[in-house]
Amino acid sequence: MPVTELNSSAATTRLSAAFQAPAARPPIWLMRQAGRYLPEYRETRAEAGSFLDLCYNPRLAVEVALQPLRRFDLDAAILFSDILVIPDGLGQPVRFDEGVGPVLMRLEDTADFAPLSLERMRAHLAPVYETVDRLRAELPRDVSLIGFSGAPWTIATYMLEGRSSREFTLGKYWAYARPEDFRVLVEILVEAVTAHLSAQVEAGADVLQLFDSWAGVLDDWGFRTWVEAPIRAIVGKLKARHPKVPVILFARGAGARFAGLAARTGVDAVALDCTVPLAWARETVQSETVIQGNLDPAILRIGGPAMERAVADILAAWASGRFIFNLGHGILPDTPPQHVAALVRQVRGA
Repeated sequence: MPVTELNSSAATTRLSAAFQAPAARPPIWLMRQAGRYLPEYRETRAEAGSFLDLCYNPRLAVEVALQPLRRFDLDAAILFSDILVIPDGLGQPVRFDEGVGPVLMRLEDTADFAPLSLERMRAHLAPVYETVDRLRAELPRDVSLIGFSGAPWTIATYMLEGRSSREFTLGKYWAYARPEDFRVLVEILVEAVTAHLSAQVEAGADVLQLFDSWAGVLDDWGFRTWVEAPIRAIVGKLKARHPKVPVILFARGAGARFAGLAARTGVDAVALDCTVPLAWARETVQSETVIQGNLDPAILRIGGPAMERAVADILAAWASGRFIFNLGHGILPDTPPQHVAALVRQVRGA
């Protein structure tokens, strides 16, 4: 697929350069690099009140986004927010319960789609876009700012299940038994995700990532219909508005469907989870696009020789091509910060 042309400010960063050509050492950032493993995050989180209060407080959200960059030599900051601000913004109440996670007033029928409002979302999420603007002003120009959103399938599962799920019973029921009704919700989310990401670019984000965390639970038809097609629509709309901004897709659990995924969706890079074989990815995915990943977060938590071996294996397999070092999922909350520091030093070659 064609390489994204970058604007002049983004082209000076190591992360942006990875979309153009292989680097002597790959850029590095980490999913959930701002979070509970950092004591300073826990202090800020306590000050904020609820998790969503933290997401909607620009001063504190900027602070937690900057915290990992003060500790570690990372190439990007990522907006501190959550994928579920979209349903919350659209008008479906969301809360986060301790020990449970997100809880939503679930959608039970198509009549529940009618109150969902893009206009409400734009107004409700204004503090998120203010966070992006403030964060960009705080960052050096050579550090990228990553904006993000959940993808329609993953967001829809939460909206229909009312919480995180292991079986996705309700999401799959709508997707397979009521596909035309489900399509109405997905089309609402395509527009919402596009608007959310576009607003982040307008506020200062120079790279975007789409999280489809539950993509791997679908069969081939479901994956094509509810993962690839909506993402292709979103990327097409974004590229029409912001052609110079790269888009990374994290479709967790896609497996062999990672091959050709960039071409089928129009994204500029594919983030790989930690189950993807390194040699296979080099030959079938990296040969056609930028790849990002894929250290197991559990190995980062373990640290020491196990981590050093795993990182060396990833670098040996992928560092000669277009590659961004990251994890195969987010940092685990009980990860020692010194393990993250050791990881960054190893990737840097220090």
